[in-house]
Amino acid sequence: MKLKHRLHKIAHWEYWSTFSIYLPLFPVWLYCAYKARTLLFFHGANPSIKYGGMAMESKKEIYDLIPKNWIPKTIFASSEIPFQKILSELKSQVINFPVIVKPNIGLKGLGVVQLEDLNELEDYQNNSDCDFLIQEKINYQNEVGIFYHRFPDQKSGKITGMVKKEFLSVKGNGEKTLRELVLENPRSAFQIKAIEQKMVNGMQEIIPENEEIILIPFGSHTRGAKFIDVSSEVTGKLEQKIDEICTKVNGFYFGRLDVMHENLELLQEGTSFKIIEINGAKSEPTHMYDPKHSLFFAWKEITKHWKIMAEISRKNHETGFPYLDLKEGFLALKNNLAVEKKLRKISLVD
Repeated sequence: MKLKHRLHKIAHWEYWSTFSIYLPLFPVWLYCAYKARTLLFFHGANPSIKYGGMAMESKKEIYDLIPKNWIPKTIFASSEIPFQKILSELKSQVINFPVIVKPNIGLKGLGVVQLEDLNELEDYQNNSDCDFLIQEKINYQNEVGIFYHRFPDQKSGKITGMVKKEFLSVKGNGEKTLRELVLENPRSAFQIKAIEQKMVNGMQEIIPENEEIILIPFGSHTRGAKFIDVSSEVTGKLEQKIDEICTKVNGFYFGRLDVMHENLELLQEGTSFKIIEINGAKSEPTHMYDPKHSLFFAWKEITKHWKIMAEISRKNHETGFPYLDLKEGFLALKNNLAVEKKLRKISLVD
């Protein structure tokens, strides 16, 4: 079985490492750097976000930029804050369990957990060595990622891709155990460590026929979600609504909005959705991860978006935004890699 999964990973580029996917595009990065006149052109993509949103950015600071009616209720916390103060904040903002907890500095959905009660939250705080956010759980069942950009000298922006995120799940057949079902599908088998930690008491249970079990309830490709390219479903009304919101986010020009929504029809009308996160310069055009797309399609999309980011950065620089010192920039990228490594270990993701 392990050999089968290993061969599956080799044959499907969506499971390759970031380094493997992006290294062949280094000449494209150099070309964009030449056009923008800086190797670290990502810095100028979003002047209001630390390092443009490429590294070490605070999610709390980004949430503070977004109109409150479009995001979940959010509390900033850390291991240093008395737990009673956290309880008081939960009560004052009327945030009920279950809640979503995520690292304040994080990426790729790593370290994000759903907590069911006060005991779990207190345990999380006691075992946390970093700042984190506590958010109300949005009741919408569907998630999409919407890639958006706007040039600084233009009044309106564009959506350049939308991806539907199918949470990692299995469906029972009345014969096999949960563990057998998980190992049957390479997508879930790659997440076996995290699934076993979460469902330790249920792995040997036989799942009834047609019963669906959500294994990891987060729309992160790193954590097993399947990405489906639905860019063709973007409507004028949706693009207008996203543009309306993003133009109110001061200093934001390039990135991806992760959105929970009720259903596709209402989303296309620009209604019944919440923004659960905005990602800046390190955002990927995640619609490229649809299994139907080739690696060449992915390279084309990455190249297109890097060129857009470089142009935005150049235009912001021309209006006075300073470029990043190379030493500081590379140190930030190094620190970000260390954070990712730590979060992968916590999330039991290889």
